[in-house]
Amino acid sequence: MNFQSIKYLAAAFAIFLSLNACKSHSEGDGHNHGTETGKAESGGEHEHEGEHVNSSTAELTAEQIKTIGIETGMIEHKQLTASLKANGILKVPNQNQAAVTSLYGGVVKSLVPQVGGTVKKGQVLATIANPQFIQLQEEFLTVQTKIGLAELEFARQKELNTGNAGSLKNLQNTEAELKTLLTRKASLQKQIQMMGINPNELSNENLQSTLVVTSPIGGVVSNVMVKMGSFVDANTPIAEIIDNSQLHLDLYVYERDLPKLRVGLVIHFTLTNNPGKEYDAEIYGISTSFEDASKAIAVHCRVKGNKTGLIDGMSISALVSLGKATVTAVPTDAIVNVEGQDCIFIVTDAHSEEEHHDDAEAKTAVHETDELGHDHATFEKTTAHKREAGSLTFERIPVAKGTSEIGYSEITLLKDIPKDAKVVVKGAFFVSAKMTNQGEGHAH
Repeated sequence: MNFQSIKYLAAAFAIFLSLNACKSHSEGDGHNHGTETGKAESGGEHEHEGEHVNSSTAELTAEQIKTIGIETGMIEHKQLTASLKANGILKVPNQNQAAVTSLYGGVVKSLVPQVGGTVKKGQVLATIANPQFIQLQEEFLTVQTKIGLAELEFARQKELNTGNAGSLKNLQNTEAELKTLLTRKASLQKQIQMMGINPNELSNENLQSTLVVTSPIGGVVSNVMVKMGSFVDANTPIAEIIDNSQLHLDLYVYERDLPKLRVGLVIHFTLTNNPGKEYDAEIYGISTSFEDASKAIAVHCRVKGNKTGLIDGMSISALVSLGKATVTAVPTDAIVNVEGQDCIFIVTDAHSEEEHHDDAEAKTAVHETDELGHDHATFEKTTAHKREAGSLTFERIPVAKGTSEIGYSEITLLKDIPKDAKVVVKGAFFVSAKMTNQGEGHAH
């Protein structure tokens, strides 16, 4: 609603209250000019009328209706987008979560990640020192040297055996030793590679005493579990990383609603604790089993677009778009929330039950005065203020509000109304205010 609309509504409401005040003042003046007996009778009438106040109806004069600009229409059948409400939770697939660990134990010498920081796949997160790292490299270089000597001895024994000058047993022993050394070298080479060291670049001058720990995935650091100088082993996680790029949504729907869903349907959802921003998701899979002991079934959805502010484990409220459906609807402005209950207002009998009751009392009074020889003027005066030409009585009807689209909202009537009932489509707020004002006036 823009500023001009707010000014118009404020002005109309002020005029509306002014007319009510003028009407009450004029009625008061009429009573003030009466006799003391008239005052007593008038007071009796107001007390009696207060006992029959119906807070769900209100009467507006033709002048009030014109001033406010009240318009009426019919309940319509509109083709709106049908939807299904459901709750769920945001989740990150396990393959997009990582616990950073070291393959070897050692003391933490450097630590890069900070909670909330972004890291890339392969980025160095920490370095770990341990004398055993040097021992492995030392053994690798030693084995490499022994292999060279074993290869020379095997070649010599092979040549001797060819000239029948050597023993076959010596040749076999030499061959077995060479194969053992080659196996040991391959094992050490793999271990050193897993430490992040290139074995081909190792020499006596560049032995490394620290092991680098890299990130297995790219994402955001959600937790850091170690401190500088602490000892870690293969079972001690250093940090946890979450990649929200593959964040998905698990909706939980009941068995009766399952046939309405299919892969490809669009989901609109908001965070339960922060409903101000709306996000979109799309169904990519439907579970074939119930969740735990409940009768709810998980519907898996892929979150689309910007995921800023979304975190694994957040609870959400979703609206599943099911396609177009013809529903009973009224203009959205025709619905007013009264003390937590959505309501519409219909034009009802111009003379409410209380008024008929008052009419009956007035007729009885006229009959009594007739016996005394009085005329029918009393009855006419009693009911004249309720029989103004063009006045209408409105009744509040509770409804359940559904989908809203293109200025219309789906409604489900919670109370039966006549088939051809006219609904207030413009000015419903003021009709509600009239009822509230009327109820407070009688309360006092």
